[in-house]
Amino acid sequence: MAILLIHAGGTIGMVESDEGFSPAQGVVEDHVNQQVAEGLFPPMDIVRLDPLIDSANATPHDWHRIAITIAENMEAYDGFIVAHGTDTLAYTAAALTFALEGLAKPVILTGAMLPIGVEGSDGPENLAASVTHVQKAPAGVWVQFAGRHLHGSRVRKSHSRQFDAFAADPGEYPPLRSGPAFRLHQPRPWNIVILAVAPGMSDNVARYAAETCDGIVLRCYGSGTVPHSEGLEQALATAWQRGCPVFAVSQCPEGGLALGTYAAGAVLKKYNVIDGRDITLEAAYAKLVFILSQEANFDRQRQMLQTPLAGEMHTAS
Repeated sequence: MAILLIHAGGTIGMVESDEGFSPAQGVVEDHVNQQVAEGLFPPMDIVRLDPLIDSANATPHDWHRIAITIAENMEAYDGFIVAHGTDTLAYTAAALTFALEGLAKPVILTGAMLPIGVEGSDGPENLAASVTHVQKAPAGVWVQFAGRHLHGSRVRKSHSRQFDAFAADPGEYPPLRSGPAFRLHQPRPWNIVILAVAPGMSDNVARYAAETCDGIVLRCYGSGTVPHSEGLEQALATAWQRGCPVFAVSQCPEGGLALGTYAAGAVLKKYNVIDGRDITLEAAYAKLVFILSQEANFDRQRQMLQTPLAGEMHTAS
């Protein structure tokens, strides 16, 4: 099996510096080459992205750097491993499911909570498990971390320090955007805000977002309630009038939304806020980026946002 490892950056390949851990060239590559030389890994090729990404600085442009590397090597390899930083790994995993339509091969994202050269690092174990799984995983985008094989469009970082840092609810469909043939979708830069409701939240912030943004991810309470606020209602009305999609997600990591259950969420239905059901925040943000990049028609954008494309949400009941 021909395997390509893409070193995108992140803690797994960092070294100590005066300012803390920072990305370094050769760290992941040297480890993998040594494992191959000792017969512990099968032969594989390695591509290093230049510059390496500290995942805290990752942007949709960086998603595309990874996606286009996979696309350009699609015919030559049977599977792909992406070494990535953990802070935004879930965003990148979701983004790749939307970017790589018609993907017919496995893509495994992994990383580490400690640099691979530090004693006790989880990097060697995560890389070894990724090598094992890329040889048997079905087509789609997956995350391999702390012995867990996770759904790429439903994964989230659930702990900031523990090695077992990621979780994902089971998906109704695989992490794969189906299509008749392989097609690479490129994200464009958009003015998108993640707006969380909170007790006594500022009306001015909501109004400004509705007046200026291209899209809004609205983090609601529980199963889909928001504060009763004249400013928030005006903001939702403005967004609807402007053709700015508002994509609702729950602040709870599990359970998702059920818009219309409570009167406190009636304003969301009144202004046609899109029900994200059980989509993660990371997948909602990535999906909004790609849908805005692909489709200019507002009605069509709304239809695509509320339709599962890559197993990122369950179908409406």
